[in-house]
Amino acid sequence: QVQLEESGGGLVQAGGSLRLSCAASGRTLSRYSMGWFRQAPGKEREFVAASRWSGSRTSYADSVKGRFIISSDNAKSTVYLQMNSLKPEDTAVYYCAAGIGVDTRAREYDYWGQGTQVTVSS
Repeated sequence: QVQLEESGGGLVQAGGSLRLSCAASGRTLSRYSMGWFRQAPGKEREFVAASRWSGSRTSYADSVKGRFIISSDNAKSTVYLQMNSLKPEDTAVYYCAAGIGVDTRAREYDYWGQGTQVTVSS
């Protein structure tokens, strides 16, 4: 079992930055890859970014490339999503997830956090 807890969401103006954190706990975390997804009201959950714990492989959605950075601190068992140059369309609930591979498909992730709200005002 893996437990995930997101934090760091909030309200920010367009062009601003936020850093989301995902604290992970459980056995054999190193065998999992970590992903960030988001879901806006009335829309399906969509992939944002994913990475192995080692950072050896990362993947980003085209909509966030060059603006968002996924990173991890193995000592703290925490994954981060640094979000820069935020836009109103980034407004969503952001979820952290753990899965076996670096994958863009939500169904490939076995464990999910409760989510944290990010609101970007124009």
